[in-house]
Amino acid sequence: MRPPTHILVVNGVKVRQPVFVLAAPHSGADLLARAIKRSPGVHLTMGRGAVSRVVYAFARRPSIARSPGAPRVIRDVLAEAWQVVPGACGECSGACKEAGGIIGAGPCVTASELTRFGDASPDLLYSAPVLLQAFPDARFVQVIRDGRDVVADMLADPATMAWFKPHMLADDSEFPSPFLGVNSAEHKLRWKEMPVAGKSALRWRAAIRLSAVLRKELPADQLLTIRYEDLHKSPAETFGQVGEFLGAKISTIALYGTAAPRVGARRRLAHTDAELVGKVAREELKRLGYS
Repeated sequence: MRPPTHILVVNGVKVRQPVFVLAAPHSGADLLARAIKRSPGVHLTMGRGAVSRVVYAFARRPSIARSPGAPRVIRDVLAEAWQVVPGACGECSGACKEAGGIIGAGPCVTASELTRFGDASPDLLYSAPVLLQAFPDARFVQVIRDGRDVVADMLADPATMAWFKPHMLADDSEFPSPFLGVNSAEHKLRWKEMPVAGKSALRWRAAIRLSAVLRKELPADQLLTIRYEDLHKSPAETFGQVGEFLGAKISTIALYGTAAPRVGARRRLAHTDAELVGKVAREELKRLGYS
């Protein structure tokens, strides 16, 4: 039985059906978030410092996310992030400011026009069960992308590569570790010696498995899954689905320019890396139709 909906009021607006965008790294959550963030009346945050600290604590220490106080912690930190006050955007990430078209300290929205809240912080996927406890009426949109393209973009991102340093699996690490894709302590040494392409594939594979669990457990009116490739091939139709699901007007204009989704990043993979990714993620690639 789900807990009763907690009554949360931010800037005089009752938080109802908050929107959370979920995806594996470099799978397009930021692109979808740009579009939702620019929808009328929506205040969607991306990577606020306090939120990110909680999200990564839950991701790297699943036991913390399972503690009784976890829903209150993430609810409180999001309520703070959603406050619309002078200078609030000064604490936002560069991606969030850019998505909202903000120069300076903001704010990016007008409090009097707010009707909806949401968040699309990186790696929010690992906090999905806690978010559902904190906001039982939440709406989740998850983005799926070809794992080979994902790995190619991960390899080109220094911030992502920083998670793969050997010390990230310390002696006190918890297993299984969906965040790094390592199932047991017995695999620590193998993970540390694995090329970064393999580690990236493990992260994608674990994220896809989490997404599959969400699809199985959440009703259709609370979870929508879209493909990154559809943002490239048919953005208007895909955003139409998202808009209908959220009951919001979403424009494709957010995808214009350098942020436009592209496919085929896997062509940048070295042959040995491509083979390794195919070996690690073969089952998930096949199940998702990425031949």
